[in-house]
Amino acid sequence: MKLLENANLDAISSTLSIETPVCDITTRVESYSCKMAGDPKKLYKQLRNEPGTSPRDLEVLGPSQTQSPVYNHTILNSPPPVSHQNPIARSISSDDESPLYKTIPRKTLIFLISTLNASFEPDYEFSSCTSQDFSREMNLQVVKNAVDSRLLSTMGDNYRLLSPQLWSVIDEEINLKESEIFSYRPDGTSDPFSESGIIWSFNFFFHNRRLRRILFVTCRADCKTTSNDEDNEADESLNVNNYITFDEVMD
Repeated sequence: MKLLENANLDAISSTLSIETPVCDITTRVESYSCKMAGDPKKLYKQLRNEPGTSPRDLEVLGPSQTQSPVYNHTILNSPPPVSHQNPIARSISSDDESPLYKTIPRKTLIFLISTLNASFEPDYEFSSCTSQDFSREMNLQVVKNAVDSRLLSTMGDNYRLLSPQLWSVIDEEINLKESEIFSYRPDGTSDPFSESGIIWSFNFFFHNRRLRRILFVTCRADCKTTSNDEDNEADESLNVNNYITFDEVMD
């Protein structure tokens, strides 16, 4: 995977990476070409050519990260948003129990793993990830709400002004209406989102097959607490709400 230079993505990533009295927020919005070269190409060939597999094989995904029953009452009591479904959703049944909803082509899975490797090398290695570590997210508006709620709860009213800018630069780079969306669930032990002191994190991939491109949005909150008691409390909170919850949504 090749990182594509984009000054607008760099700027919004910097703006959304802040320090607060409670935690440090690190946000990265990065665009990658799905054209393989160098070490990523070697990994791609290795994973693609594993015995008994084919790039066209469908592998079972984990459960959706954004369809948790623990929804904020504001979302439950709001009218359903008018939003498009991603291209996969349009091509299959709208029923969430559709088999294709829960699967991913092996080739696409390799792209997601390679994106994580490219983004976090050389400190972390994701080649051992399986399809169960990823989820397909069918509703763009719900994904937007998940991202916005987290950043709004941390940055407050400042984020209300930045949210339109964030989604505008993302759309310009990847064309959201053409993209399918996936998320990554931290493994709890060995990735950058499972370290001690991580309060919450989210990781979304927007894959545009026509452009042969993946836009990766990743954010994590690192707790500044140093006392053992407070660390233990943070760890307990992490076990319950490490990933996405709808604590707040934008009005």
